Amino acid sequence: MAKSFHHSHEVCTCKQVTLGEILFAIKENGANSIEKIGEKTDAGTCCGCCVSSEKDFGEEKMELYLTNILNKFEKEN
Repeated sequence: MAKSFHHSHEVCTCKQVTLGEILFAIKENGANSIEKIGEKTDAGTCCGCCVSSEKDFGEEKMELYLTNILNKFEKEN
C-alpha cells in the first residue's frame, strides 16, 4: 500500500465497509483471513471486487483490496 488511506476510506462499496472497520476486525476480533473479515464486517461477501485485483471485474478498479490490508498487517506484526 504505497498510498496512505484514511480509516474512513470505503474498501467494500457493496457493503459500505471502511478501512477502519476492517482494521478493527483484524486487530480486535482476530479476523486473520478474508473469510473471517467477511464474517466480522461483511466486506468481500457480495461481488468480491474488494478482495483482490484478480477478482476485481469492475471497469473502475478499486484503490485498496482486502488482500493488501491483510498482507500489510501480517508484515507489521
